[in-house]
Amino acid sequence: MAAIDVPGYVTELKDHASEHGFHIHDERHFVETYSLRQAWEIDLHPAKACGGPLDLHFSLEIDPRVLLAFEDLAQDFEQDLPDEHYFTLTLTWDLPPLASPPNLLTLAIDLAGVGEIELPLEVSATDSFASPTDAAERKISIVAHKNISLLKIVDGEDTLCEVFDRCLSVSDFLLEAITRWL
Repeated sequence: MAAIDVPGYVTELKDHASEHGFHIHDERHFVETYSLRQAWEIDLHPAKACGGPLDLHFSLEIDPRVLLAFEDLAQDFEQDLPDEHYFTLTLTWDLPPLASPPNLLTLAIDLAGVGEIELPLEVSATDSFASPTDAAERKISIVAHKNISLLKIVDGEDTLCEVFDRCLSVSDFLLEAITRWL
């Protein structure tokens, strides 16, 4: 019997996101046939910004070697399990092309105060040119990575409340600022 019901955990993750003010749009599940690595992708946004310019994308990556190693350890009921097995949750905010983009360093510093230590954020930009004579169109992405302990999942500990609260704060910050950038 599996120690962790991954599809059930993904369902709990979506329910938890809804409880924290997010609206779920889409979900995808990918399985790599060679390695059996899995990825669950969830598209969502703050419920108050439905149809708005901000999208948030969750991606939960499941490495079968990590899951199997944890399940092997979980079979031995005599020992305490070490907290060294993790799933990786990647959160990506995508903004539309911006007419008046912010300074990336200023944005990164401002977002560091919103995400704090619990949710370190990476800020990047991509400039694209439709033709050589057109001006650059800048698109900004913000990415965060969070390791989720398999031991805490099995123990039923809630490790994502703070993450979802931070995600909502980052989303609110971006929604407020995006009107100046469009």
